[in-house]
Amino acid sequence: MRAFWERYPAAEGSLKAWFSEATRANWQTMADIKRRHATASIIDDERVVFNVGGNKFRLVVKVWFPGRAIWIKFIGTHASYDQIDVRRL
Repeated sequence: MRAFWERYPAAEGSLKAWFSEATRANWQTMADIKRRHATASIIDDERVVFNVGGNKFRLVVKVWFPGRAIWIKFIGTHASYDQIDVRRL
């Protein structure tokens, strides 16, 4: 995440806020995530796309609920997100 916000400083505050919330969250289901982040896109039973920085950036994560683990699969601009296949991350 740091490497990304060093390249795109406008993303720093939003990414830090997301990280702070995610580390404290006790999400049990995708519905829990969706309740807190209405604009998040649920891709499948383990992938979620978050809009970051007023939708200027996208953050794709893989969530493992039983282990309370989150893997960051992609951070990018909205334009770079449009170039990937999120289901293959």
